[in-house]
Amino acid sequence: MDFATILQIVDSAVRLMTPLLLACLAGLYSERAGIFDIGLEGKMLMAAFTSASVAYATGTVWLGLLAGIGGALALSLVHGLASITFRGNQLISGVAINFLAAGLTVLLGQKIFGLGGRTPSLEGDARFHAITLPFAENLRGVPVIGPIYAEVISGHTVLVYLAFALVPLTWWVLYRTRFGLRLRAVGENPASVDTAGVSVTRMRYAAVAICGVLCGIAGAYLATGISAGFVKDMTAGRGYIALAALIFAKWRPWPALFATFLFGLMEAVSNRFPDLDLGFVTIPSMFMNALPYILTVIILAGFVGRAIPPRAGGEPYVKER
Repeated sequence: MDFATILQIVDSAVRLMTPLLLACLAGLYSERAGIFDIGLEGKMLMAAFTSASVAYATGTVWLGLLAGIGGALALSLVHGLASITFRGNQLISGVAINFLAAGLTVLLGQKIFGLGGRTPSLEGDARFHAITLPFAENLRGVPVIGPIYAEVISGHTVLVYLAFALVPLTWWVLYRTRFGLRLRAVGENPASVDTAGVSVTRMRYAAVAICGVLCGIAGAYLATGISAGFVKDMTAGRGYIALAALIFAKWRPWPALFATFLFGLMEAVSNRFPDLDLGFVTIPSMFMNALPYILTVIILAGFVGRAIPPRAGGEPYVKER
């Protein structure tokens, strides 16, 4: 494998990890506040459909992005009502959201566009386009550094750079601000936060809303950045993979970056080498395509070490009178 091929795989991994990273950070905010969210998949799927639909109708990808955020926020509100206000089971609520999004997107797609549940192809300003960073072409001829800058760092859409910028921002918000301190405290010991005069309900709704915004960006990127429209079940389990990456990262932003890159790399390798020839054996394409999901099972089976979630996670808070 030559250097150019390695760069192409890494470049593909960066593109593929972006929705995983955004969804992983979304789950990080929610679960740090004590709200487990299995519904990341459904929120991304709804965001992908609404963003593609509005982008096609208006011809403007930015309106599509706002619509995607709105679609995910709507499902976040449903999850918040079920989990926080009505104190329902958070896991069941998340699964219900996934089923709702899977069926509703296909139903609306068929009703509106009549294309079997998908949207028409997006063109021109209805899609996010790659950005060429300054001096990328000039530095291409510089050994090692030039190709890395021109092929891997440059040439991505604005949402890719936004996703990477959100990692240090999330770290700063969680560990260097009063809001982040309260958010983490709500996930660990909501009674003490309530005693201090901070509304547990308000903090948890804020976390769920942030989760919806990030899932909306992730879904919009899938439909208007990677692809050119919405197709049925286009998230393809990425929400569940993001949850596995979150557990792998032990609910911390910087490890989440590396965990999602690992998943993106596995998918990029499987796309690049459908049948991987190792000389003494050829790995079939079915196994290569299943690599990201096999890694998910391995992580969830506990082979990455003990990961301790927030202590109050999954439990509705009942204020003492």
